[in-house]
Amino acid sequence: MSAPDPGPVGPAGPTPPAGCPVAHGGGLPVGGPGHGGGLPVGVPLTPLYGPAVAEDPHGLYARLRAHYGPVAPIELEPGVEAWLVLGYAELLELTRNEALFSKDSRRWRVPAEGRLSAGSRLLTMTSWRPTLLNLDGAEHQRLRSAVSDTLAQIDHHQLRGTTEAAANGLIDSWGPDGTADLIAQYARALPLLVFTQLVGLPAEAGPRLVELISHFVDSSAQSQRAGAEFQAILVDLVRRRREAPSADLTSWLLAHPAGLTDEEAVHHLVVLMVAGNETSINWTGNSLRLLLTDRRFRATLTGGRLTVSDALEEVLWRDPPTQNFPGRWATGDTVLGGQYISAGDMLVLGLAAANADPAAQGVSAAAQGSLGGNRAHLAWGAGRHVCPAQHPARIIVETAVETLLHRLPDLQLAVPPGELAWRPSPWSRALTALPVLYSAFTPPRPPAPERPAWTPPSTAPEPDPNPSDSTPSDRTSTERTPGSERPAPRSWWSSLAGWWSGR
Repeated sequence: MSAPDPGPVGPAGPTPPAGCPVAHGGGLPVGGPGHGGGLPVGVPLTPLYGPAVAEDPHGLYARLRAHYGPVAPIELEPGVEAWLVLGYAELLELTRNEALFSKDSRRWRVPAEGRLSAGSRLLTMTSWRPTLLNLDGAEHQRLRSAVSDTLAQIDHHQLRGTTEAAANGLIDSWGPDGTADLIAQYARALPLLVFTQLVGLPAEAGPRLVELISHFVDSSAQSQRAGAEFQAILVDLVRRRREAPSADLTSWLLAHPAGLTDEEAVHHLVVLMVAGNETSINWTGNSLRLLLTDRRFRATLTGGRLTVSDALEEVLWRDPPTQNFPGRWATGDTVLGGQYISAGDMLVLGLAAANADPAAQGVSAAAQGSLGGNRAHLAWGAGRHVCPAQHPARIIVETAVETLLHRLPDLQLAVPPGELAWRPSPWSRALTALPVLYSAFTPPRPPAPERPAWTPPSTAPEPDPNPSDSTPSDRTSTERTPGSERPAPRSWWSSLAGWWSGR
């Protein structure tokens, strides 16, 4: 979508005239001493909430860049100011300089000055917690090593098999009418089916967890209540795993030599569940959208040269699952991107905006919309706080997309691409729905010979290892009809998926 003609960036006031330092980020920086503790005086603050950030974030970031340069003043909610870092080089500087830009949100001037209300929707995303997300230096390294080492114990082959089985169970649960919403019935359901098993939660907790995570990631009116309920579920899980360890992420985290307390373990499970699940949901949905709407990728289904992996990578550049992320807090007065930053100011990582920085991509590549195999995007962040869960997330998302395309080879959008709507979140880049049509399906691949260690034992009878009427391994395509036979006995995953969809 192309950006509309540049107008006033803020809610009111004229566009600064050509040559004005404010308009182009040159000359005298915005803010600085005597400017209300970081609040730019006389400059309208652009809201990073509401329709603009959902309907046309790329246009919003382009206008901000044109007016202010690589760092722009924004408003996170009425009366709460911050800086959005739009420049690729500036974001790298921000994430690599802990001495000037700390992860400790207790440095934030807004709550210290009593300007963040008790009911603020920002609390769940900005409150300090004893996690690797909110600490610097040696303490951050201690906690990060615990999380990284725990994630490293996941068997990637088993994770792929578990994800494929869960995906097949969801697809099998869909009715015979040839319609589905790939967000509600697939992308939002699948990661939780996997993550609940990874951390040791009962699978039936999945739907409620999806709802709770959505509330506080979107900074909705129910975000605080949702955050408290979600944390209570994990407190109970940690208590039970401390008493009776098992083969899951929670038990491995508690057993790590870093010696996490129960409180630290709970908070890190929140990080793993929210970051891993929300990222996987959005990455899956955005990748499926690209495959269904972009001719370069639709050709892949008929032998084109661009692959599912290419689509996943382009999404990380163009529409990363997390478009903005809070944040860093200035430890002292400094200058970044031509703007005065005061001690205690909050800086938001503009991941999507930095990816689109022409200085990073090259003007010609940006104009042509081609990034090739370049993986220098900032979708996972940068510096010491780069996301430690990106490899398991990639396995889940790639398996989810490939399995769906294998099972439904004639998948197509049920609405014009322009009618697809995005969630009004300042942080996530996520579709509200992705309605599709299909008429043919391919039976699932044979199940993996070994069950992942974290998957509960199946209550269904084991299939005959030498069935006389087994489905051929070659890919086939048949019309789906009511009451059609399944290619294998009903598995635990299929039963769970049927329960999920209300059957």
